[in-house]
Amino acid sequence: MTFRPLLLLSLSASLFACSGSDSRVETLVDDPGTAAATTITAVSPDVAPTEVPSADSTPSADTTVVADAPSNAELPAWGECPDAVFPDLSGVAGPGGDYDMPQVTVECTGDEIVVTSNGMPGYTFVEMTPNGLAAQEYEWRVPLRPEVAAERTSIVNVLGTLGFTTTGLPIYGPTEGPQPEREAFGDPVYNGLLDDCGGHTGFDADYHNHALRSDAACNLDSSYILGYALDGFPIHNSVGCLDVACTETAVFHSGYVMTGDPTSNSWDAYFYDPAGSEGGETNVLDECNGRVGPDGTYRYHATVAFPYIIGCHVGTATAQIGAAARQMPPMGDPPPGGSPPPR
Repeated sequence: MTFRPLLLLSLSASLFACSGSDSRVETLVDDPGTAAATTITAVSPDVAPTEVPSADSTPSADTTVVADAPSNAELPAWGECPDAVFPDLSGVAGPGGDYDMPQVTVECTGDEIVVTSNGMPGYTFVEMTPNGLAAQEYEWRVPLRPEVAAERTSIVNVLGTLGFTTTGLPIYGPTEGPQPEREAFGDPVYNGLLDDCGGHTGFDADYHNHALRSDAACNLDSSYILGYALDGFPIHNSVGCLDVACTETAVFHSGYVMTGDPTSNSWDAYFYDPAGSEGGETNVLDECNGRVGPDGTYRYHATVAFPYIIGCHVGTATAQIGAAARQMPPMGDPPPGGSPPPR
């Protein structure tokens, strides 16, 4: 089946901080006989949509924009190797300077998706923290046929990898480390600590994402799937199909409501409301920031509001080894040798 997601996620701190904002959806169908003609426009209530920027330009802050359909919009069936949703990075600009170019490979065994990566972004590296950038050695292994667990697993105050992007970058939760003290364990989006693609580097010079943006500038415009959680379930962008043929689509959004100041201790500043931030809203995701799609399989959705990518694990996260298992220091504990710089 063919899916036509058509949304770019604005990643400005000011837009993300407004967790109570309401995305309104306009559906335009050029040819009612084909799902390929479906277009979605997501509009912030106070901001008009803008034209799509070119791949080498940077969208202005505080806007959501209309995007073309991904070039590879067809989703893999459950149990099918998803190698086709991983973008070709051979022609990307890379992080610039003398940094290594990104290298990502994907293969499937009988029951696993195996992804190796050097963890380098395919776009210009912007120093958002005092940390440098260095190539890593990641190998992630997740279930090819994930199953929903009997109980969900909390990620509250979990500091470290929750998944990975199809471009080979680690995905972290909506929580920062213990430094700087004023923003300890705060919301990195709210605190403006991320670059335009939702990432920055940690004290191991490791680039990772706390939020995702599905556009060409971030190399995530070629597929509806942006990454995978460690429990094996895919992470989609915020546009989802309402029927198997994808003749009807909608923008899905977080149900978390800001009730405090997320500058520090981010999880204490948000409350999940199944009715959404405005109450009685439709297309509100569950507490894990996901939903069951029309084909009966679960998927997470990246959103412009907290928790941005994953709110909890619906499946059982697989244990990783080596660099793929790297975690930030536990809550309140600096790494050996002293306090880390801001992450």
